[in-house]
Amino acid sequence: MSEPSPSAAPHLRHLFDLLADDAPAEALGAVLPTARADGVAEGELAEVERATAVALRIRGALRQHRRRELQLTALFDTAGDLAASRDLDDVLKAIVRRARMLLGTDTAYLTLPDEEAGDTYMRVTDGSVSLLFQRLRLELGEGLGGLVAQTASPYATPDYRTDERFRHTHNINAGVLDEGLVAILGVPLLLGSSRGGTGKVIGVLFAADRAPRVFSPDEVALLCSLAAHAAIAIDTARALADTTSALAELAAANASVRAHSAAMRRAEESHDRLTDLVLRGRDVKDVAAAVAGLLDSPLTIHDPGGRPLAAVRPDGTGFAADSMDAGWLAEAAEESRTGARAVHRDGRVVCAVLAGQELLAGLVLHRSRRLDDSDRRLFERSAVVTGLLLLLRRTVAETENRIRGELIADLLTDSGRDPAGLAERGRRLGIDLDRPHLLLVAETGARERLAPAAMRYLFGGDIHGVSAEHAGGVVLLIEADGSGPAAGTVARSAAAQLGQLAQGPVTVAAAGPARGPRELAAAYAEAARCLRAMRVLGRTGEGACVDELGFLGVVLGNGQDIGGFVSVTLGPLLEYDAQRGTHLVRTLGAYFGAGGSLIRAKDELHVHVNTVVQRLDRIQVLLGRDWNEPDRALELQLALRLHLLSGVPER
Repeated sequence: MSEPSPSAAPHLRHLFDLLADDAPAEALGAVLPTARADGVAEGELAEVERATAVALRIRGALRQHRRRELQLTALFDTAGDLAASRDLDDVLKAIVRRARMLLGTDTAYLTLPDEEAGDTYMRVTDGSVSLLFQRLRLELGEGLGGLVAQTASPYATPDYRTDERFRHTHNINAGVLDEGLVAILGVPLLLGSSRGGTGKVIGVLFAADRAPRVFSPDEVALLCSLAAHAAIAIDTARALADTTSALAELAAANASVRAHSAAMRRAEESHDRLTDLVLRGRDVKDVAAAVAGLLDSPLTIHDPGGRPLAAVRPDGTGFAADSMDAGWLAEAAEESRTGARAVHRDGRVVCAVLAGQELLAGLVLHRSRRLDDSDRRLFERSAVVTGLLLLLRRTVAETENRIRGELIADLLTDSGRDPAGLAERGRRLGIDLDRPHLLLVAETGARERLAPAAMRYLFGGDIHGVSAEHAGGVVLLIEADGSGPAAGTVARSAAAQLGQLAQGPVTVAAAGPARGPRELAAAYAEAARCLRAMRVLGRTGEGACVDELGFLGVVLGNGQDIGGFVSVTLGPLLEYDAQRGTHLVRTLGAYFGAGGSLIRAKDELHVHVNTVVQRLDRIQVLLGRDWNEPDRALELQLALRLHLLSGVPER
């Protein structure tokens, strides 16, 4: 007796599972061949085939509903603007503003016919900078708008100036040229349209860019939807009851679509929350707090060098986060960038924050368990929002830094001309020149990368300062106080971080603290001399100040700390002589004065030559074996001269 054929039921259940998981069409289509390979009977195979076809239709309908939901959400927001406005001007301004925002264009505007004058005029504009364009009036049938009005169909051009489909006139060309518009999309505002008829064109809604651009069919459809709302708003501004009805229909349609995608509600609400943060001009810390709360895990945001930009717990409280290993972060961010998704590494979830190919930051979610698909999409969306906020913040910082940089250039080139005026300019720009500042001068072989690196250095951390290009290098003016690190320490830290950001060795010289235009200009001169000395000494890629260059520091620093130099250089000998009543300092001076001759030195000291040898041996023990090498000997001789000039009596 033969065994019964396998049932089709498992394959039908598998179809439902694939449909629930939003599997690709290829996975759904593979169910029938699998059933056939498993030996399902022909009669039941037909059922599997029909079920597969139905599943594919359902999948297509669900995807269409999701796309429609996104558009309806935007349109619903627009409808909310319209419902809140009773004045026709407010309604039209809301429409044009929303059109510009949704399509991401430089400008948006709306034209209406003037029945009395027999022409068309510019009713509302958003993003326009040209008064000539805002006052533009067109004869019927002229330009792209004329063609849209005549045909009651949308038209788009990637470059209006060279498009011969439209009737160009001097009036239109002058306005478009003055506004700088290139790519234009125009759609009709239709009233009374129905099947078999186009309705009445009561105006044209435009979206335009100042650079060439090809508008996609989805963008055309979206602007057409907005135009439909604009037409309704114009008509129903005179009849509020019709507007209420239209908004009720839109709300009902939106509610119907939402009923079919309840599983996506949390993701949509999260997206709205993040978008609201952007629209309200919040900071990356606010995004971090929102995402940490939504995903119930601590979140940190790090710059490309690993420095923390934000650290928030799920309850919204901040905490002190350590810097992250830059190499580990770069590897994780590269994996995230390559796969265009968040990655799980070492018990953390990392998502790269990108602007094109540039890594702006890394989002790090501190949790060992993996994210499900909806939470992962939320996390990835938050990286996009973070990138937008960082770019906005960078743009503002770069603009402010450029304006402040002009002050720095004037300060360094002509500080004595008007010190009070420079100080006042600084106060207006948020720079108190009367407070102590460190002056850093940086240089590198790749000059074009140094200025942006300096901006990111100031922008990415808690450093309060300003940078400016000057004399082939970059000057950084950084606020300092008595409790902060010394100039040399700041210079070394800046050299390391700027080198990483500029992707090459950066040499940094520092001076200060200094306050006031004259002191700051003098500090710049000292730092510049220090930088030249570092170049001569081959200390490329390092950071230092004058005090750390030994005898060169004394020369370059205009004798600022002679006592300190003498103490550091001769300190062991001075202390030994003071404690034991010996004459090592005098012996060293006599030895150098005799040109290294023991005989002449013993005559100068009036001692036996063996005594000179014994003292020199002791000097070698105290100063090191290299005390008589050329560089060290020169430093010691300079210290001996300065010690003699200081008036301290020899023993």
